[in-house]
Amino acid sequence: MEQMLRETLARYEEELITFTKALIAIPSENPPGVAYHACVELLTQKLAEIGLDYTVLEVPAATASSSLSTYPGYCLLSSYGTGENVLYFHGHYDVVPASDPAQFQPYIKGGNLFGRGSSDMKSGLAAMIGAVQALKASGIQLRGAIGLTIVPDEETGGQRGSQYLTEHGLLGHQGIGMLTAEPTGGVVWNANRGAISLRVRVKGKPAHVGLHYQGVNAFEQMVTVANALLDYKREITMRQTQFHIKPEAARASILMMGGQSSSGTNFNLVPADCTFTVDRRINPEEDLTEEKQRLLDLFERLRQQGIDLEVEIFQEAPSSGVSKTHSLAQVLARNIEQVTGKAPVFELCPGLLEIRWYAQQGIPAFAYGPGLLTVSHGPDEFVPVENITRVALIYALTAVQFLGYD
Repeated sequence: MEQMLRETLARYEEELITFTKALIAIPSENPPGVAYHACVELLTQKLAEIGLDYTVLEVPAATASSSLSTYPGYCLLSSYGTGENVLYFHGHYDVVPASDPAQFQPYIKGGNLFGRGSSDMKSGLAAMIGAVQALKASGIQLRGAIGLTIVPDEETGGQRGSQYLTEHGLLGHQGIGMLTAEPTGGVVWNANRGAISLRVRVKGKPAHVGLHYQGVNAFEQMVTVANALLDYKREITMRQTQFHIKPEAARASILMMGGQSSSGTNFNLVPADCTFTVDRRINPEEDLTEEKQRLLDLFERLRQQGIDLEVEIFQEAPSSGVSKTHSLAQVLARNIEQVTGKAPVFELCPGLLEIRWYAQQGIPAFAYGPGLLTVSHGPDEFVPVENITRVALIYALTAVQFLGYD
């Protein structure tokens, strides 16, 4: 079985690389999302070439209330095989904005494929689709199905992608497992942090500096708010996740202030308002609802002390985690070692991850892909070319062994 899939993928290797380059060449930047349609058109053409049916769902821009885009998003759903049990291959086609338009001109140098999205995660999309192509071309009949779910907006929270599918009951139906080919750099992510991201606006009263006593300095009021948050930060950083992550400092629960901040209008005017962001990242052992309420309670206590403030929550996402002893984790790890010659380490992803949407439904989900987190989103983003077919083989073998075949 493994040898047959290796030989099949070897025949398709050049085609997979060409397909990856074509995906990279489409500037599906998020925001603004103007090239989403073109990217989905290329993906559907590929699925049609393989002989797979598919469904494209158009999601209006208005669905994403906080989106900077006025363009619609598109969710692409397809499958291979039949049966009640479904193993999902999940990915996203949006990329962070390029620092240079030349990043959408892919090229290969030194065994690496360069370009925006090469690592995160258009090479991953190609690997997932390549795995299905190899299974179909090999005539392997699975005792279940592979569900292909390809979405937009992952880079900005998933509103028109995974969130939309979840809200409409279209994500993870009959799922017994999920794999996503994010740029994990050789490790397997079996957990991710959650997020509560908010904007705090502290309101004051303007006055000329010479008449400062007639005003209320919003910046000074903000310092009181920030100090209360720093006290809270000292408390939560004592909490350590039990999921594997390095270095040791990365185990602590997170609160970061001031990622964005602004205050006042001129140097000689008492600032009438001061705004700053707070980004709270929670470990898998923490509960999103509880941590959100603790923050809201803190702000309410400050209001009772006389500070006029408003709070806007613009992102909420739960954490998730699956044991590395789960059967899907073990099958995946065995095939990674078989193909690469090295047993993978299971780690907590330091940021948000789409596995959370499946974990909320009780579906075990893991990330493993051809790209490298260390170069993703950077000016010289790349993926090792050989990793694309390697991951395609790993996904194909995992599907066969996890679902079974006739």
